[in-house]
Amino acid sequence: MSHSSLQPGFIKAIKNALLPEQVLTDQADIWSYGYDNSRRHSIPDIVVLPATHQQVHKIVSLCNEYSVPITPRGRGTGTTGATVPVKAGVILSTEKLNKIIKIDPANRYIVVEPGVTNLQVQEAVKEHGFFWPPDPTSSAYCSVGGNLAYNSAGPRTIKYGTPRENVFGLRAITGQAEEIRTGVLTSKGVVGYDLTRLLIGSEGTLAIITEATLKLTPLAQSKRTMQLLYTDIESAAKAVSAIMAQPTTPCALEFIDGNAINMIREYSDVVFPENAAAMLMVEVDGPETQLDYSVDDIKKASDSESLLEFKVANTKQEIEALWATRKALSPALRTVAPKKINEDIVVPVSNIPDLIHGLETLSNKYNIPIVNFGHAGNGNIHVNLLFNPDDKIQHKNAHQCLDAVFELVLKLDGTLSGEHGVGLEKRDFIDREIDPTTLSLMKRIKTEFDPKNILNPNKMFPLD
Repeated sequence: MSHSSLQPGFIKAIKNALLPEQVLTDQADIWSYGYDNSRRHSIPDIVVLPATHQQVHKIVSLCNEYSVPITPRGRGTGTTGATVPVKAGVILSTEKLNKIIKIDPANRYIVVEPGVTNLQVQEAVKEHGFFWPPDPTSSAYCSVGGNLAYNSAGPRTIKYGTPRENVFGLRAITGQAEEIRTGVLTSKGVVGYDLTRLLIGSEGTLAIITEATLKLTPLAQSKRTMQLLYTDIESAAKAVSAIMAQPTTPCALEFIDGNAINMIREYSDVVFPENAAAMLMVEVDGPETQLDYSVDDIKKASDSESLLEFKVANTKQEIEALWATRKALSPALRTVAPKKINEDIVVPVSNIPDLIHGLETLSNKYNIPIVNFGHAGNGNIHVNLLFNPDDKIQHKNAHQCLDAVFELVLKLDGTLSGEHGVGLEKRDFIDREIDPTTLSLMKRIKTEFDPKNILNPNKMFPLD
């Protein structure tokens, strides 16, 4: 393809800096790099596949010199369009930055490059008796770099925290092509500003991470999984609050609403009681000798007249059978509607009932089916608006409904994203959550890291 938007000198310099197989220019090769899981698409001018920190530094230096936009990309599993190159330029894929550099069991950390997958980390440290807590749904495929860019966490966040709590330090290249190291190799450290936590969740707008030191946690000896069914949303939400207010902290606390239950019932072989209107999946881990007491604690906290069933799984097979109920939801969603808007909003746990009822009202008002599930223990609910994009009225109603969903979330003291990030999808809404002074400060921070605005431009902030 032609590189009409790129100077010949830039193309030549990039090719001189890398091996031929590390530079993709043919449209057939670069097309797929313009997508992520948001299904948005924009074709880059060129795709580069650096294999070392030094190569990343050279690429960013050239992009800075020639003022070429550069979009960092992991595996493209993000749902907000953050890796879609809306201003073309360069896609920098981290797929060849895939080395595990060091595992230090004595000090409980692993050093990896950003292209290593979440699953590869888990498998590498499991033999030493550890795990890395972040476990997003796409953990078998998504990269560590992507996990850090979005602060992607998953169900275990409730007990073990997000990537921000599970990373010791980073090595990165700023938009000005400055090499930086952040953080420490210890669990305590308060010298200087916490740039590690700043870069995590910044979606590649400040710097490109080339190395991460991940904090490891010992594997639990055993676990128990429970499935709780309720006749109404309020009782399930009260149970969530009660479970989180007692000393036994679960390692997972998932929620699905009545619409999701009906969908699973209709599109799978899973059988629910007829009057089931909400389900909780609760998991506890720890020493085998303590787990029976932990299950009793959860049962006492969650008990009410509206509790229909309380199932406990003890064996691996029983645990997988219970989770199969939850996993049946995603295929069912794909069957029901050709398109969905999946938002990962968060509200205080006590406001979950008001959120669900408010979403029911919006669903009826805009005639858009809404299915809700997610990580109830920290109020992180995945709100799925189902519609046909080819139906102009439904398409319009869905986006008006989404606007109203965000207003509802903020009214309930919530936040517009828990782990999916901002990207393009929520870019034009964040000034509803962040006040003008704070937003201005954030933009100035962006300018300090990336004065020419070449790193992932037109993302994160509303366009001026």
